[in-house]
Amino acid sequence: MNLRVIGLAAVVVFTTLLPLAASAGPAGGPAGHAAPDAPRAVPQAPVIQKSGNGDVRAVEHCGPALTSRDGIEAQTCVLTESGDTWGRTYYRNASGGELRSVLSLMGPGGRTVQSHCAVRDGAEPGSCETPRERTAGKPARYWAVAEFAGSADGTGPLLLRSGSNSAAPSAS
Repeated sequence: MNLRVIGLAAVVVFTTLLPLAASAGPAGGPAGHAAPDAPRAVPQAPVIQKSGNGDVRAVEHCGPALTSRDGIEAQTCVLTESGDTWGRTYYRNASGGELRSVLSLMGPGGRTVQSHCAVRDGAEPGSCETPRERTAGKPARYWAVAEFAGSADGTGPLLLRSGSNSAAPSAS
């Protein structure tokens, strides 16, 4: 078998098993009873997804997984596939109430696309996406930011801002 396929398969298996290992709880303590401020694993996104025939389906560029003191966990990514680009945030809401998230995808030439998502309370991971846009220029010039507000109507305080990292600087 091709070493590249084996390596990609290993990455997918690892990212699938990592949240399961993290949910087992801290070493030496009962499962599910981590310290209140201890960060938990956020659903991790694979870097490259492949179809059954080996074709690359989507490439994700993700920022760091973040956790707020209020119980919000998120990781935000920019995805590119077949000439389209869009933003996605993976989240888990353990805040004790429903929240509102605004996900913004920003690209070259001041292009911005936003999605508003209801973020239900609970331990189950979720995701929110912007609509797909035709890629204008290089995909590396796009970035995404998700903001989580402290109430379902979006009027509460900002609890967490998660980004896909900065876009590459433009060459002059």
